[in-house]
Amino acid sequence: MNPTNDTPTTPPAPTPEETATAETSTRTRRRWPLVAGLAAGAIVLAGGGAAAYGQAHKTVTLDIDGATRTVDTYSGSVAGLLESEGVRVGDRDAVTPGADAALRDGSDVVVRYGRELTVDVDGERDDVWVTALDADEALRGLDARGSDVALVASRSGDRASLPLRLDAQEPVAIVADGTTTVVDDGSVGLEGILAGLDLTVDRDDNVYVERQAAMAEGDPSVRVVIERVDTKKVAKKSAIEHESRTETDADRYADLGSTVSQEGKDGERTKVFRVTTVDGKVTEREKLSDKVTTKPVTEVVVEGTKERPEPEPEPEPAPVEDTSDDSSSSDDSSSSSGGSAPAGVWAQLAECESGGDPTTNTGNGYYGLYQFSAQTWVAMGGSGLPSDASAAEQTQRAQALQAQSGWGQWPGCAAKLGLL
Repeated sequence: MNPTNDTPTTPPAPTPEETATAETSTRTRRRWPLVAGLAAGAIVLAGGGAAAYGQAHKTVTLDIDGATRTVDTYSGSVAGLLESEGVRVGDRDAVTPGADAALRDGSDVVVRYGRELTVDVDGERDDVWVTALDADEALRGLDARGSDVALVASRSGDRASLPLRLDAQEPVAIVADGTTTVVDDGSVGLEGILAGLDLTVDRDDNVYVERQAAMAEGDPSVRVVIERVDTKKVAKKSAIEHESRTETDADRYADLGSTVSQEGKDGERTKVFRVTTVDGKVTEREKLSDKVTTKPVTEVVVEGTKERPEPEPEPEPAPVEDTSDDSSSSDDSSSSSGGSAPAGVWAQLAECESGGDPTTNTGNGYYGLYQFSAQTWVAMGGSGLPSDASAAEQTQRAQALQAQSGWGQWPGCAAKLGLL
C-alpha cells in the first residue's frame, strides 16, 4: 500500500519471464533517513547516456518497504526500473539511490513510503511525515525532538491503528490495565495485536507507542501503552448552617422566659464537577455548577416583654367564732380540708397548671397547685413556699388572688378553661 497523497498502486505480479530470473527474499531491515522526499515529476525515464547503458542486462535487488526481491532488468535508471515494475512514488516517499541515478548490475534500490503520524513530544502533539520501516525506527529518528517522544495511535470510534508496523524484527510489549504482555511477532499491526490479546479500547482511552530500554538481548524495545480514560460527573454536597433570630412578644409575660416559635434547619449546597481520571488517577476536575439545593430555615426565638401586675394586699380575714361545742368537729374539718384536693373549676385550673400536684417545684420560680411565685405567695399572706402548704391553703390563697386580680393571673390555663 502506498500511504502518500498520490493514488496508491500495488506492484503487478511478475511475468513468467521475470519469475524465471527474480526471486523473493525475506524482509530485511534497512535503515534509511527518517524523512525523504522527491520533487514532483522527478521520476522520469533517463535519456542520453543512461539509455545507451540501459541496453545491458542487469540483476538488481528491489526493496519495497522491507519486502525485497531480485529483479532482472534492462532499465538504465532507477526511475526506469520503478516504472517497469509498476512502483509509483510521490513527494513524501524516499527512493535510494535517487530516481535519476543510473542503474548498474548488482544495485540495491530501496523504496520507503511516507506515512503521516501524530507524535507526542513532552506532552505536546504534532503531525509529522516519516519514511521509517516500523515504529521502532520512527521513534529512533524522532528522539532528537524531545526527551519524551511517543507515537499516538489514530482513532476511529473504538478502533486504534497505526499506519506502520510496530517492530519488523523484534517482539513488542503491551501495557494495559496494570499488566504487561510480550507479543513475539512485533511485525503485526497494532489492530491485529490488540485483537489477538482481546484488548478493547473505547473512544476516550489513550493509545501510545514508545521506546523502552531493553534489559537483555531479545527483550522488546517498543511498547504499546493503553491508558484508560474515564470522564464522569460527580456531585459533592455540603451543609449550610441555619441562622437564629430573636423576636419579642408584647403579649407574653417576661417571666415566662423564651420559647422557640420556629425550629431551625440546616440547608444543603450541591456542587457538580466533571472529573477525568487516567488509570484511576484524577487528572482534571472542572466545576460545572454550584447551587443551593435546600435552603436553610432560620430558628425563631420569642421572648415576652409584658410585666406581670403587682398583686393587691390580701384583705384581712373575717374573725372566726370559737365555740367549745364545735371545736372538735372544727378541728376534724380543718384537718380533713388541709390535705384535701380542690373541687370544681379550681381542680381544673390546678390540673392545667401543675398536674394537680400541690408539691410541684419545677425550679423555674413557680410552685404548688397554682404555680404561685414566692413573691405573690407572701403578698397573699402565705409563708415559706407554696409547695410546702396544704392544698386547701393553696386553693384559699388562689381564690383570694383571683378575687383581687382576676383570672388573668393564670393567662394560659384560664384561657384554655374559658375563664377569660
